[in-house]
Amino acid sequence: MALGRKHKRGSNVSVRPRRNESPERLIKRFTRKVKKLGLIEEVKRRKHYRKPSEIKRHRAIKKKREIAKEKAKAQNRNR
Repeated sequence: MALGRKHKRGSNVSVRPRRNESPERLIKRFTRKVKKLGLIEEVKRRKHYRKPSEIKRHRAIKKKREIAKEKAKAQNRNR
């Protein structure tokens, strides 16, 4: 699953211990799995309510920044 993708199902993450696996290694595998699913980022994002207008405004600002960055990159290539 990709980061930022909304999960339609519950996001229960389970990790079963492998043969002769240390608890530290098991925890490390679990945290890697959680990060890959993007659960930590989603929890941080949902921690505080953001109005839809605020979300739109942030997206617009981000898009402008990306366009400006691409423009600057193109100008540097042409020099």
